[in-house]
Amino acid sequence: MVKELTSEIVKEYGLSAGADVVGIAMADSFGSAPEGVRPSDNLEGCLSVIVLGIASPKEVLSDVAAYTDSRNVKLTKVTDIAKVVAKRIKADGYKAKAISGTGGKWLDCDGRKEHFGFISLKHAAELAGLGVIGKNYLLTNPEYGNLLWLSAVLTTAKLIPDERSQFAMCDNCDKCVDACPEDALDDIASFKKKECGRYFIIEDKKLKIMCFICRTICPHCFGSNLVDQ
Repeated sequence: MVKELTSEIVKEYGLSAGADVVGIAMADSFGSAPEGVRPSDNLEGCLSVIVLGIASPKEVLSDVAAYTDSRNVKLTKVTDIAKVVAKRIKADGYKAKAISGTGGKWLDCDGRKEHFGFISLKHAAELAGLGVIGKNYLLTNPEYGNLLWLSAVLTTAKLIPDERSQFAMCDNCDKCVDACPEDALDDIASFKKKECGRYFIIEDKKLKIMCFICRTICPHCFGSNLVDQ
């Protein structure tokens, strides 16, 4: 038996599972995404995309190890939240597919579109009204800044989407562009993934992120109400 689902019910699924924010986008609004990473490419009959986010505490930005550890923990947690939401939607009689926090993105980089995983989570979050992608290629939320970690659920349930955020972000600010040690953000239309990737290293079989200045230098880094936990 199929249960009637509303956006409010689905959002409550996400919030009760531990998400700080939940937004909804229409699957057919991903027209600019490369072929293969659109919602319908990953779930037949997909109508809606539910985007889930949890925030890291601002204190982790003072230490490379703390930032990396927080990132890894939060990505695992937000992925688990997506699995819980997908399971509940399936129980309501709809198809649903959880998208891992590490499993979806595409970039305009080095003059081409490069994609791997499933849908782009930050683009999905922007379409779902959770924030705006800035010159640093990070999603910035008005409440939690750019420290949101994302996952998503694709579903055949038809839900009412959220309006996109309209707040101004970068304007004439180039702080992240000027601060990047690899000039990876010089071209707003193309991100230099290879150069940025030099600061993602494996040490003692563990990932270490050695640079995140594009995050910390942003005037909107912390948003208005970043959780301290």
